[in-house]
Amino acid sequence: MLDRDGHIPLYRQIADIVGEQIVKGDLSPGEPVPSETELKRDYGIAQMTARRVHRELRDRRLIHTVPGEGSFVGTPGTPRASYLAPLYRQIADEIADTIRSGEIGANRPIPSERTLMLEHGVAKATIRQAIALLRTEGWVFTVPYRGTFASPPEHWPPTPSETASP
Repeated sequence: MLDRDGHIPLYRQIADIVGEQIVKGDLSPGEPVPSETELKRDYGIAQMTARRVHRELRDRRLIHTVPGEGSFVGTPGTPRASYLAPLYRQIADEIADTIRSGEIGANRPIPSERTLMLEHGVAKATIRQAIALLRTEGWVFTVPYRGTFASPPEHWPPTPSETASP
């Protein structure tokens, strides 16, 4: 229960509540914390107060914020569950898996933007983000006016087991 008339600011009281959920494990590393909108609704507070709750939790190093995606338990770099990854990342991972499995061979075209849009039910911009990510990571290359193709294995990013030190 919040003490709205007491000497402890509301944002700090709410940060204590959310912080306790994190410490107890009710919110696990990588999970989203309540958004500013959810905090406003659940606690009947103003936008600025909700923003200060997040700032307080960041200052305590309990959460980190990813612009455009939200705030998550843990410090920056804490892995998030795959279901929390942005949609373009999920699509890119799926395409990378088809390349890794050999379903799409080296130097063979990946599905067109239109095909991927229909398959995933997303906008062209989302598909373009996924392809740009795949290109950056080395999974694909684009030939102007020809399309986007799967890269040969030597251009793929290393797997986590390949990067682990002995």
